[in-house]
Amino acid sequence: MSTAPESAIHQVAIAILYRDDQFLMQLRDDPPLPIVFAGCWGLFGGHIEAGETPLEAVKRELAEEIGHIPSQLVEFGRYRTETVVRNVFQAPLEVSLDKLVLGEGQEMALLTVADIQRGEAYAKVISAMRPIGAPHRNILLDFIHQQGLL
Repeated sequence: MSTAPESAIHQVAIAILYRDDQFLMQLRDDPPLPIVFAGCWGLFGGHIEAGETPLEAVKRELAEEIGHIPSQLVEFGRYRTETVVRNVFQAPLEVSLDKLVLGEGQEMALLTVADIQRGEAYAKVISAMRPIGAPHRNILLDFIHQQGLL
């Protein structure tokens, strides 16, 4: 198994935002848009731009995607594959959903521990169950286990 050169690895920063054992997630846009995990639930965040730190990137992405930056984002971990490094931060969701403005994706919702375990959740906007993107689900399962929520 070969490893991609560092320059070929995408760096992203994402956030676990939680309240009352629920997790804020985004239903990503459907195909044909050229996005990873199109039509799936995922954590908010995105690519780290040149010269940005992961923390700066996650703050910028949260401002763009939900119009809110939590007062304390704490590093949770780094998840690396051959093509991407996910820099993961966590913070309590300090505002109600009606205070957030969805700037990207089809829908946002608070998903439960049961949704995460099942690997899918109901999307109101399309009246259908949609899968949770596998990497984001695995990160959330790690978080859930570390927090003793199971």
